[in-house]
Amino acid sequence: MLKKSINLMAVGAFLVLLLSAIAWQRINAYVDSPLPVDEPRTVLIERGQGFNQIVAELEAENLVQRPIFLRIYARLHGLAHQVKAGEYELEPGLTLRALLQKMIDGDTLRHFFTVVEGTTFAQLREQLEANTVLLQTLSELDDSEVMAQLGEPEKHPEGMFLAETYQYLRGMTDLDLLRRARASLDDALAQAWEKRESELPYDSAYEALTMASIIEKETAVPQERPRISGVFVRRLQQGMRLQTDPTVIYGMGAEYKGNLRRSDLLKKTPYNTYVIEGLPPTPIAMVGKDAIEAALNPETGPWLFFVAKGDGSHHFSAHLSEHNSAVRRYQLQRREDYRSTPEG
Repeated sequence: MLKKSINLMAVGAFLVLLLSAIAWQRINAYVDSPLPVDEPRTVLIERGQGFNQIVAELEAENLVQRPIFLRIYARLHGLAHQVKAGEYELEPGLTLRALLQKMIDGDTLRHFFTVVEGTTFAQLREQLEANTVLLQTLSELDDSEVMAQLGEPEKHPEGMFLAETYQYLRGMTDLDLLRRARASLDDALAQAWEKRESELPYDSAYEALTMASIIEKETAVPQERPRISGVFVRRLQQGMRLQTDPTVIYGMGAEYKGNLRRSDLLKKTPYNTYVIEGLPPTPIAMVGKDAIEAALNPETGPWLFFVAKGDGSHHFSAHLSEHNSAVRRYQLQRREDYRSTPEG
């Protein structure tokens, strides 16, 4: 009788092991099967969510059909408490095991925001407000209040945020992004200022930043930036006015309707470099590192004038007579009221 009981126990233990092996095989097969995702999508794990809540949310979004399998797998491997909050990207072919590993690694979805070279602070604010991923905290504040939030209430915001592309995660605020762009500008400007050429007509790095913003607005051709910088630097050194259209346009603000008239050049504003001497009081746009480098490392040469050729590039001249000829060649034949920049 005892022998028979032992045999039954052995058979029972074997059956339990067999069933466990089959169940485990099914669980592993399930977590290694692709998620039902036909196109890229995201899933958001909120901070403070427990693992059972996470599984329930995945089930509610039709990503998990057998939640008990996922719970057992995670518990047996000790993974349930390792999942990190964040936004995760799901692509076709991604398995449940791979998704769980993403969540354990904190491999969250990175978003990108580009501060565009040559845009104004007003345009940057519009771009921030249109972003649906960043948390909006600044929309009710004016510019000075935004700068106060950054700890610089007296500073003019124009040009104070480096034009480049920033990575960020969902949950980051618009202020967080501005703070990063602000710090990046300071770092880039300080490094370039330390390596600047000698005898430049700037009393401070801020003046160099102002020059960089003018360069940024004058050309989108990278190789032209140092040459345009050289033109403006030589004009300042020789006591000539900069006479550059972008500063006039910036000073006009909302009055500018897309057409710069001769009368606009005679209207005195703090930014009209056809009227004022030297640089305007602040930058006129956001700048990238290349424009800063150009402002602090101008190309040497004889050029004092340049005119747009109509293809995005410019013709550079050393003498006014040559410049006037270039204006007639490239511009006056196309539009009688066109003025070149700078004029002389």
